[in-house]
Amino acid sequence: MILPLSLSAISIKTCALTVGRVAKRFYYQGPYFKMGSSFSRSYSPNAGNKGAPERACGTISRMESSNNYIESVVCNENDLKENEMKVFELGEEGRVLLVKQKGEFSAVGTKCTHYGAPLVSGALGNGRVRCPWHGACFNIKTGDIEDFPGFDSLPCYQVTVSEKGEVKVRAKISDLKSNKRIKEMGMAPTCDGAVVVIVGGGPSGATCAETLRSEGFQGRITLVAKEPYLPYDRIKVSKIGTVPNIESLQVRSQEYYQNANIEILKNTEATKVEPQDRLVHLSDGTKLRYSALYLATGSAPRKPADIPGIDLQNVFTVRNFADASNILNTLGSGKDKDVVVLGLSFIGLEAASSCNEKAKSMTVVGKDFAPLGQIFGKEIGEALKKLFEEKGVKFHFETTVTKCNGENGVIKSVELDNGTTLPADLLILGVGTTFYTDFLKDSGITLLPNGAVNVNEKLETNMKNIYAGGDIAYAPVFAHGNKQMSIGHVGLAQYHGRVAALNILKKETQLKTVPYFWTALFGKSIRYAGCGKPASTLVDGDLEALKFVIFFFDETEKVIAVASCMRDPVVSRFAELLYQGKSLFKKDLKDDLYAWSKNING
Repeated sequence: MILPLSLSAISIKTCALTVGRVAKRFYYQGPYFKMGSSFSRSYSPNAGNKGAPERACGTISRMESSNNYIESVVCNENDLKENEMKVFELGEEGRVLLVKQKGEFSAVGTKCTHYGAPLVSGALGNGRVRCPWHGACFNIKTGDIEDFPGFDSLPCYQVTVSEKGEVKVRAKISDLKSNKRIKEMGMAPTCDGAVVVIVGGGPSGATCAETLRSEGFQGRITLVAKEPYLPYDRIKVSKIGTVPNIESLQVRSQEYYQNANIEILKNTEATKVEPQDRLVHLSDGTKLRYSALYLATGSAPRKPADIPGIDLQNVFTVRNFADASNILNTLGSGKDKDVVVLGLSFIGLEAASSCNEKAKSMTVVGKDFAPLGQIFGKEIGEALKKLFEEKGVKFHFETTVTKCNGENGVIKSVELDNGTTLPADLLILGVGTTFYTDFLKDSGITLLPNGAVNVNEKLETNMKNIYAGGDIAYAPVFAHGNKQMSIGHVGLAQYHGRVAALNILKKETQLKTVPYFWTALFGKSIRYAGCGKPASTLVDGDLEALKFVIFFFDETEKVIAVASCMRDPVVSRFAELLYQGKSLFKKDLKDDLYAWSKNING
């Protein structure tokens, strides 16, 4: 069956139900007050008449009770310096983050909507604040999320300044308590015939769908999801020991997608794309016709086929919720299982860290010379090795598994190429990924030999109206001189989803990618922004105590990346510096290692 460009019967029914219904539209532009005015007023910069307070964020409409709001003077205008942000109490109801920039005040929520990091400790850039933990960015005027990870925006509040210089903030009480805002989806979609098909139910596809709706797309959106779940927080999957139930991981409810008229086909895969006919073939035999197509199918965990016994029971990869659940169920609660992890990068180490307390023994094996050695270098690698060994984890470096031995079809031990045999009731594999792009091989879409999809600075492929993002995209990286790379990380995947949606809507948007990575191991969080192979490094701090900053330089002594542990927000500040297109060199660090970080909001 081929679904036409016009809406399906289901969508037509949904569209018909909206007839006669008054669509709600709210304005979330963050109000601010420009210094130097001779009278007090608040206004929304994007609301047309700047002098009119009507519908400014946080004001009370005629249909709402003043009991839902709180208004209070929080400080004097001179209590904040230019380019400063502070948290203030708003009565007993909550707190707001007040920002002063370019002579104007803005007030937004205090915590990153991703995992709750205090934004006052983040990096204030030009018109936005970046989370100190994971790099998500929020517009200080609107509260909108502009870079990721995370799905929700910040609430924003009305600010006024009196003739006496008193700064007053007015806020909705429910916003203060929730500290987050789901962007309004705008007017109810109409039957305009346009269809966007999104292949991939991960964070990139979900972000693309939400952005399309919140930016005004009124056609049909169909998201094809391989897994039997709604889009969920994949970050927690590799932290196996802390994975809760799927309901708590899902980023949105079924009701949310229904209200937004986003159609999700779960447990379904794309099997073929025909660009000439604008068709996507699905595993259930259905064919979807599209106006625009976004491909965000992600990666498949690699399972080395050349290892005898690799298909025994209790050999696991770590990619999705089912993988994490299966590992936890096999571990049980008896701490009677010997666990071997193959892989010394993010996935392997996070799996070992999170499962260690549930295991009888934990051994990590890999070809690297140290944990994360190829990524972070020898210094961090040695410090991480010590951290893991203090927790009882054993290592075998510069080696790999050559054979899995089993009994009754279940793994019992592994043999290494250094001659060692290790007991193994579970083997967890973290040895890389391959791309879910085999279904594109006969499509005419340009693929690299490894299966990555070649895209331009707008994420468009060589085929008109077909875009690709996330892991599979071989895309320009702004922070790396716009050289093309494939980067597998959830924050970037979401950013790709947003950029693809804007370009599908012909809101011309070029990538400004700044890679931002992090890992959490035994309670220690390491952050890293930038990319490229370093020629040298400079370390500031105590590596043994895992409290440090490392600058990575290329051959020209340009800083290409910064990593840190327990030294926030230096990595977020460096990420913001890169986003602004600025460069940092070793000579710039000579007198003051961090002088550059004080000049990222001009």
